Amino acid sequence: MSRTVFCEYLQRDAEGLDFQLYPGELGERIFNHISKQAWAEWQKKQTMLINEKHLNMMSEDDRKFLEEQMVAFLFERKTIEIEGYTPPEN
Repeated sequence: MSRTVFCEYLQRDAEGLDFQLYPGELGERIFNHISKQAWAEWQKKQTMLINEKHLNMMSEDDRKFLEEQMVAFLFERKTIEIEGYTPPEN
């Protein structure tokens, strides 16, 4: 049985994550307030950021940068700009 959360990103009730995917207090906040759909959207952005900016996940600075972008995207609903990327037109 899936759980429902009020997703801060989508601003509506949606299916919640199955388990905590990120450590610590931020991970608890994500688990309790972010939906599967919003997390999937973040993962796409995260992949693009890692590739475009050549981030090294062994680097503490790069991990911190990515975490800041994640919080901005999921909780502050800020648009994450990816250099050279133009979203497809519908």
